[in-house]
Amino acid sequence: MKHLFKAQLNWTSKQNEDSSKRFYSKSHQIKIEGKSVLNVSAAKAFKGDPSLYNPEDLLLSSLVSCHMMSYLYVCSQNGIEVLEYSDNAEATLEVNLDGSGCFVEARLYPKVKISNSDKIELALELHQKANQLCFIANSCNFPVLHEASCEVI
Repeated sequence: MKHLFKAQLNWTSKQNEDSSKRFYSKSHQIKIEGKSVLNVSAAKAFKGDPSLYNPEDLLLSSLVSCHMMSYLYVCSQNGIEVLEYSDNAEATLEVNLDGSGCFVEARLYPKVKISNSDKIELALELHQKANQLCFIANSCNFPVLHEASCEVI
């Protein structure tokens, strides 16, 4: 089974940009049919607008979101009632001297609150299964590590 996703990117040079300086604004828009326009730029470290999302933010956000949805799925398959889920994920990008680079690692720190104390160990173990199912993690060529915690409320 295949699914096709589409995104439209629009960028226009600003009137006052001087192409002789080899610097262009990094700000642009991404449109996906039926959704709000997403204003994007480069990361501040790469001369982008720090008030806008950047591709690195979006990659990490996609990874965290997909992991959570995969986790909720495997919990539902295993009779675990998840009451709260939060994460403060991090990803490490290494840039080479030639300007190329790549992510070398992502670390997710999911904090899960469940309703049944008998299922804490299983709830923690299911992060591995969620990682195996996660579409975004499966598309990454770098390790996605999990340092999960779980408590009962």
